[in-house]
This record gives sequence, C-alpha cells and structure tokens, in this order.
Amino acid sequence: MESIWLEYGWTLLILIGLEGILSADNALVLAVIAKHLPDDEKKRAINYGIIGAFVFRFAALFAISFIANVWQVQAIGAAYLIYLGLKHVIQDHFGSPKGDKDELEEEAAGKGFWPTVAKIGLADLAFAIDSILAAVALAIVLPETGLGHFGGMDAGQFIIVVLAGIAGLILIKFAASWFVQLLDKRPGLETTAYLIVAWVGVKLAVITLSHDKVGVLDHHFPHSTLWTIIFWGVLLAIAVIGWFASGKSGSKDEETTREGSSS
Repeated sequence: MESIWLEYGWTLLILIGLEGILSADNALVLAVIAKHLPDDEKKRAINYGIIGAFVFRFAALFAISFIANVWQVQAIGAAYLIYLGLKHVIQDHFGSPKGDKDELEEEAAGKGFWPTVAKIGLADLAFAIDSILAAVALAIVLPETGLGHFGGMDAGQFIIVVLAGIAGLILIKFAASWFVQLLDKRPGLETTAYLIVAWVGVKLAVITLSHDKVGVLDHHFPHSTLWTIIFWGVLLAIAVIGWFASGKSGSKDEETTREGSSS
C-alpha cells in the first residue's frame, strides 16, 4: 500500500510542476490580452480572468472525470495533447519571430473592456482543457485505491486531479509572477512543459489503444512495469534535459547582453 501512495505522491509533484508552468503561461496570456486597457480596467479584467479560470477548470474537471473511460474521449484527448505540445515546439523553433502572445496583444488592442474579458474567457477555457486533460491522462493509470469511484475514475485518482487543479489555480493567483520570472530566465522551460504535455498525450493514446473496445494493445500494458519505466524514464529525461538546456540558452543570452553593453 505504501508503494501506491508513493506513486500517487510522485504523480502529484509532477502535476504541480506542470501546472506551475501552464499557470504561468495562463497568467501571462491574461496580462497580454488586457495590456491595452487603462490600469483600473486592466486589473478588473485580470480579476475576471482569474475567476473564469476557477470556473472553467472545475467545470472541465467534473465533465472529464465522468467520461474519462470513454475511449472516443480518450482518443480525442490524446490527439489534442499531442497536437498542442508539438504545435508549440514547432512554432517555437520554426515559426515566425512574432509569437502567439504578440498576436494576442495585436488582436486585443483597440477592443473595449467586455470584448477583452470575453477573449480572456476563451483563453481560460483553452487552458482549463489543457490542464485537466493532462492531469487526467497522468492520473488515470494510477493503481486503484479502493476508496470508491467518482464518475469514470477511482476516487484516489480523482482526488489527485482535484489537488493538481487547485494547485494550478493557487499558482495563477499567487505564484504565477515567480513562474513568469523563471520563464524569463529560462524560456526553454515552456518548451519543456509542452513536450511533457505531448508525452502525456502519448500516454493517453496508449490507454486508448489498450481499451477493451479497441484492443490494439493488451489491456494490462498501460499498468505494466515495462511501460511504467518507459513513461517515467522519458518524462524524467525531458524534464532534466529541458532544465539544463534552458539554463544554457539563458546564459548565452546574458553573455550577448553583456557584450552588447560593453561595446
């Protein structure tokens, strides 16, 4: 039983770290969309955005938990997470210098208060789906705890997703600025987070392919020792390589800045 709680605790720590990066991105997008508003309206719009984040994440949490074991939903979720992660990585490395946040700022510029709030709401909805889908994909193959079920999930799995969702909301409200600063120093961490999202999508795809009604993979494969080692090994490698690679890129930027200032 102790090994089960250790696996749950490790999964929760991974989810909180992932939620931290996604929450920082969420908070940054809110600030970018509201940037053109006067200071008093900007603060109100961001506060509405935070309320929207609470509402949409809990709505997504309860909706997804009840349909978590429907293989069609799993397939769509897997495809979406893989697409989301790869799209960000490809745009980051091969896209135009103008990023998504620059485009969002241009689109929002000149719009009034309520249209801006509506755009913030759409961004919140997208982040809610990203966040909860990733959390469910990580939690759904955890061992069952015997605490009963909530919707299509074991109660222990559901609690892990709830805790991760709450952590994400707290991070948006109180710690997002620290994560934003961390992303400024190590911009590669955002790419690392989206690579993890894509890899979590692969995990959800494996779950889908081993579903009783699909049967491409053996039903027990997602719970096997081999897949567990492969999944966590690759995830840890992405995290460690991403951390050190982001540090190197940051140091190069600092060196370039110093050289420019000295000349």
